[in-house]
Amino acid sequence: MRVLILLLSLSAIFVIFYALFRAATLHKKIPGGLVKESWRLLYYLIGLLAVGYLTMPLFPTLPESSRNLIVAIICLGGALFIVKVINLIYRIAKEIGL
Repeated sequence: MRVLILLLSLSAIFVIFYALFRAATLHKKIPGGLVKESWRLLYYLIGLLAVGYLTMPLFPTLPESSRNLIVAIICLGGALFIVKVINLIYRIAKEIGL
């Protein structure tokens, strides 16, 4: 079970850093304005999640209070990311008249 958890954690780390790379690439292509500002925040939230994901393989060695704090920060970052994506999509839909 420990090996499975480690493999899942390493997979999550790989995927989140791929997402961070893609976000950085797209960020360079977006012109200034509201969309660029929103994208910058999304980029930082992905970075926050990536840092949190990096701690996952260390979880067995961390005290429970530290694990709980890290999980809470990851959850808050994920929730903020979801709200920001939904708000961005809503603004885009509004701009194109949906």
